[in-house]
Amino acid sequence: MSLFTQHIIDENGLVRPKKIADELHTTIREISTMSGLSLDAVSKSSRVGSKNSQKRLRDMTSVLNRALPWCGSIMQAYAWYRSEPLPSFGDLTAEELVKRDMADAVLNYFNRISEGGFA
Repeated sequence: MSLFTQHIIDENGLVRPKKIADELHTTIREISTMSGLSLDAVSKSSRVGSKNSQKRLRDMTSVLNRALPWCGSIMQAYAWYRSEPLPSFGDLTAEELVKRDMADAVLNYFNRISEGGFA
């Protein structure tokens, strides 16, 4: 488990949006935007633990964790996630792909380029 992941998962195994926001020096509203979840889904305790919310938050953090070694810091991984167009996906960003429930494709992209494949 990466240092980033250790800070954002609570003792019950739930990804906590507030902890993500703190680590990325941003707001819950921004976590809502970058995950594609509603503000209620990331701010109301009754919704944060839902299967859908947790899946999307886990997808987002999995992609950030995978980008971390390539980017050098969590803040650079955050910037990459939000803004770097990926040619393999019609120049969509990782953020846009996660919002479309395509996190596995982004993770496979990392696997492909780490093995010497084309971006």
